Amino acid sequence: MTLPPNPTRADAAAHIPVMLAEVLQQLRLSDGETLVDGTFGAGGYSRAALEAARCNVIAIDRDPNAIRDGQSIVAASGGRLKLIQGPFSDMAEIASEAAPVDAVVLDIGVSSMQIDDGARGFSFLRDGPLDMRMGDDTDVTAWQLVRALRESALADVIYQYGEERASRPIARAIKRAVEAGEMDTTRQLAAAVYRVLGPPRPPRLDPATRTFQALRIAVNDELGELDRLLAALPEALADGGVAAVISFHSLEDRRVKHALRDAEALEVMTKKPIEPGDDECRDNPRARSAKLRAARRVARGGEAL
Repeated sequence: MTLPPNPTRADAAAHIPVMLAEVLQQLRLSDGETLVDGTFGAGGYSRAALEAARCNVIAIDRDPNAIRDGQSIVAASGGRLKLIQGPFSDMAEIASEAAPVDAVVLDIGVSSMQIDDGARGFSFLRDGPLDMRMGDDTDVTAWQLVRALRESALADVIYQYGEERASRPIARAIKRAVEAGEMDTTRQLAAAVYRVLGPPRPPRLDPATRTFQALRIAVNDELGELDRLLAALPEALADGGVAAVISFHSLEDRRVKHALRDAEALEVMTKKPIEPGDDECRDNPRARSAKLRAARRVARGGEAL
């Protein structure tokens, strides 16, 4: 099988799958096995799995653009890759149709391609409409959300999903901008945050980061999706099957840690999360906050494999 070429250096680190070698080491794929890639994105993990073994891959993504752009990999896979548009919480249904699967990989959060596209409204670095929807299965945009929520409710969203201590004054600044008709674009949202926290001071974290994260999570129900996926993992996996989950902030990582630890049918393989090395963080800055946790499905008779 000859897969389409990897992204060029010009595409850069944006499309490099995080901790790819570590993920493959945890999954240890064999010929004939089935992997579910719950966050297809640019296809980095799916591509690597197809090259690592004569396995089959079922890949899921909410974003129709990812499904469209992945068709070249499907065509080159010789029938071993199937792409499905939808949220990764659909895994339970997908796995039941495919029989329990041998491996699952998840790279949780917004994809680099979505961030890089200003028209999607995910990034304060590129001006665009306040959208932030990951797929067409979501009705409410960030623009609609900041208008619909009362100031106190908006502050709660920013605090709970962004862990932003200045959530109340930021919510007040956003609502004032809404009332003034100055809350239509990502840069206007960032400007409201800067009025409270001050301008960006590289290399420190941009002051708007937590607010953008919070609204994105709320728009896409990301934590609800993650909870539903984690609850479905034990039944989705075949005996001895492995799930590898990469998270990028504490809200996600806590959920992953507790779900893998508390599920009687899962045996935790990573007592502490695996983190990327210095070289990877230098080459791919997106990897800096990543944490990888893995667990194995114990035999349905009750004994770990």
